[in-house]
Amino acid sequence: MKIYRILLCLILCTVIVFSPVCSAKTVSSECDISDVAVPMSSDSVEAPVGTVLDIKARSAILLEPDTLTVLYEANADEPLPPASITKIMSLILIMEAIDRGDFTTEDVVNASEHAASMGGSQIWLKVGEGMTVDDLLKATVIASANDATVALAEKVAGSEEGFVALMNEKAKALGMTGTTFKNATGLDAEGHISTAHDVALMSAELLKHPLIKKYSTVWMDTLRGGESELVNTNKLVRFYEGTTGLKTGTTSTAGYCLAASAKRSDMELVAVIMGGETSPARFEGAKKLLDYGFANYSVTKIEPEFKNGTQIEVKGGENGSVALTANGALSMLLKKSESAEITQKTELPKSVSAPVKRGQKIGKINVFSGDELIGQIDITADKSVKKMSFLIAFIRIVRGLFTL
Repeated sequence: MKIYRILLCLILCTVIVFSPVCSAKTVSSECDISDVAVPMSSDSVEAPVGTVLDIKARSAILLEPDTLTVLYEANADEPLPPASITKIMSLILIMEAIDRGDFTTEDVVNASEHAASMGGSQIWLKVGEGMTVDDLLKATVIASANDATVALAEKVAGSEEGFVALMNEKAKALGMTGTTFKNATGLDAEGHISTAHDVALMSAELLKHPLIKKYSTVWMDTLRGGESELVNTNKLVRFYEGTTGLKTGTTSTAGYCLAASAKRSDMELVAVIMGGETSPARFEGAKKLLDYGFANYSVTKIEPEFKNGTQIEVKGGENGSVALTANGALSMLLKKSESAEITQKTELPKSVSAPVKRGQKIGKINVFSGDELIGQIDITADKSVKKMSFLIAFIRIVRGLFTL
């Protein structure tokens, strides 16, 4: 088995590690790419909530991205070099530009001298070489190509400097208080720092863009009509069920970093590892976090027990009552042990006074897990009810006299 693994690593190194004088069918990737084809442990972590996980890294966190609930953390607020997981923020800004219609994935970007000069992971862009946004995104997400990332950054902001300013603005808007970006790629730079918690926040933001999964879930692809091969630096894409992304990062200063996302049933999770001791350690650490989350938590859809159409008296209204509706189901992130303890209690007044507006909140359904209030569902009016005018009141009085 040991010989088999060594042979696998040697074969993959031959395919991936590139020098300009070697095969034209390869690209340069992170220095640890040789381990991405080595299978991971298939054992699942079944540790209960509160267990301290053995993760060989300087910091780690597990986050549920819809509610931004932290499910596990270890030293998650320590500022550390983020390496190429920096590109998560770069990708957010690129996705936003595409969503705004600033450009499409079919637009061609010509590589500048600055973009072509990037070191580290790269697809060896030549100055003036044209490549579609789609292909540059492939290179950025799958192979962590620095030259492709900078070419896209310049497409968005005109220059990498201008793009970095946008990155820091976005970080501030997302509440990433421990982050300062100095470049778009994650290459080591003085003062270029982030935290595991901040990386989880920007990962959650990136996952709001469905387009990212077109690239982050791909194991292998090609560029330049098949002349350049890409292999995903995130081995979870191949070996972990439900993986949806997102990004690896490796430098001599940062160590081994990973922001990994996975979805099972209706729940998606984000695991972040920073300062991993080895490349296998970051993947195993992320797997432990994700296993822990999927074993202990679930997203539970809570349907209201309230009967829609229930009438409530309207005092002083043109109509004497109005129908009510509960505003949909409630999706809650819960410990699996709590999902069987859900109860509901409806709060409604005996009557309301006119005028009533359609959609006006009239009452609420309190949702409990045991004795703990965990959520609320609003109960609203189905239609508007105007306040009774003097004329309508007079007509009703007269009609009442004649019906006596």
